[in-house]
Amino acid sequence: MTCSTAFFTASEAARRLGVSTKALRLYEQRGLVTPERTAAGYRTYGPNEMSRAAEIVALRALGLSVAQVSRVLEGDPQSLESALAAHEATLEGEIRRLVNTIDKVRGLRADLARGQAPADGELTRLLNPSSEFSTAFELPWPWGGERFELREIRPLNYIVGPLGSGKTRLALCLAEKLPNAAFLGLERIHDGHAVALSRPEADPTLKSRVDQTLAWLIDEGAAESEALIALLVGLESEGPGALVVDMVEQGLDQATQEALIVHLRQRAKAGSRPLFLMTRSSAILDLAAMGPDESVILCPANHSPPTQVAPYPGSPGYEAVATCLASPDVRARTAGTIAWRP
Repeated sequence: MTCSTAFFTASEAARRLGVSTKALRLYEQRGLVTPERTAAGYRTYGPNEMSRAAEIVALRALGLSVAQVSRVLEGDPQSLESALAAHEATLEGEIRRLVNTIDKVRGLRADLARGQAPADGELTRLLNPSSEFSTAFELPWPWGGERFELREIRPLNYIVGPLGSGKTRLALCLAEKLPNAAFLGLERIHDGHAVALSRPEADPTLKSRVDQTLAWLIDEGAAESEALIALLVGLESEGPGALVVDMVEQGLDQATQEALIVHLRQRAKAGSRPLFLMTRSSAILDLAAMGPDESVILCPANHSPPTQVAPYPGSPGYEAVATCLASPDVRARTAGTIAWRP
């Protein structure tokens, strides 16, 4: 009896590894894994390639850039130190959150023993901590004063809509209504954010965080620019509430956008403050790559109230979201363009 060895296509390998085929292709382009080829030229992943790819996926999950992964696989484990330290801090944070949740459960049980029922919304906040950030308000112009409710805020929230849909006004309202929230507008690129850290009075802790993140992004393929540094200054500034960012892709090329969203997804898993990202870039908002920590808010063209859209083909609003997005090169060509009809 012969024992056959399992080989997988790129899509099958990606599914088993829990990554996208786009990620596998990136690892191949960077020389991290080299799939075999069938007689017809199709990529195929055998046991050795799958083992290698699984190691890459694990290192990426720890927060290593592609360049850092390459160095570790080549025998230099130094890049692992900071990643493992960050992972340890994340786990400790999760333990603290669990301990706090247990304390809340014990408190509710003690109240029940005294005949006191939980207050409105207390059980919801217990089972879904993100609901603590919920908000509701009346929508301004161009809407008609309709009430907008956001019951669940994920770590990563995208605000999408065609030109003139009111998405900027919605973003400003969220920054105003959410507790301790901040708004990072496009003026960041022109008002000195990028050079602020070079001043003598600059915050050394903030500078260290920006430098560390910038180095990671460059390792990931990003291009250093004033626009990127200005964005990082805003992202790395500490704050207790959500951060709302106007057109997060502004001034960033495709490679930088792709590196940035990888970083922001890792940041979301680490429990950082919620982000609301206005975007029209398919590199930032890749609907096929969205995870459970992400949500989409659509501002329709007809000024109907904004709605949260599930990232699945066929769900209400999905096609409208997809048509609002364009690749970075198209976005660059059409920046500042508005529709006009005689």
